[in-house]
Amino acid sequence: MTLITVHFLRTDPALIARRLRVGPAAEKETSQKRIQAFASFLFVALVAFPALDHRFNWSHLPPYLFLLGDGLIALGLIIVFLVFRENSFTSAIVEVNEEQRVISTGPYRFVRHPMYAGSLIFMAGIPIALGSSWGLLLCIPMAATLIWRLVEEERYLSLKLPGYSAYRTQTRFRLIPGVY
Repeated sequence: MTLITVHFLRTDPALIARRLRVGPAAEKETSQKRIQAFASFLFVALVAFPALDHRFNWSHLPPYLFLLGDGLIALGLIIVFLVFRENSFTSAIVEVNEEQRVISTGPYRFVRHPMYAGSLIFMAGIPIALGSSWGLLLCIPMAATLIWRLVEEERYLSLKLPGYSAYRTQTRFRLIPGVY
């Protein structure tokens, strides 16, 4: 994450500025405020629960799976990097900038929300990397929350971003090519 941040601080500081406005208080839409509050709680739990799991020996994963978790985290971060490189308007909140346009190249050719797809991969890697099979259960409500967010975001973008409705028909899948 630090490498991504440093890279974009040098190449696209406006992107980093948009990414720093984050959380429920930064959102304008009431539904997004709720979604962000719930997602923030789940993300903290996704990191804290595996620590408790380790402390109290609730589950055990073979050590070689820790590397799989690390790989998922790295893959998720690579996808996020590619999204940032392709779309300078990627914001941490749901908004449309005056100069913003629909992006349909790079990872956006395959799914409409590649950053969320990368984030899900990243988040699935966290409990595995920390050795917690029980922690994987938190990925279910986190995925549901992310889907809730992207459905609401698509509603907003269809109204506010010219060309987004056409993009939705062109790029059928939201998160997983060929599936959803």
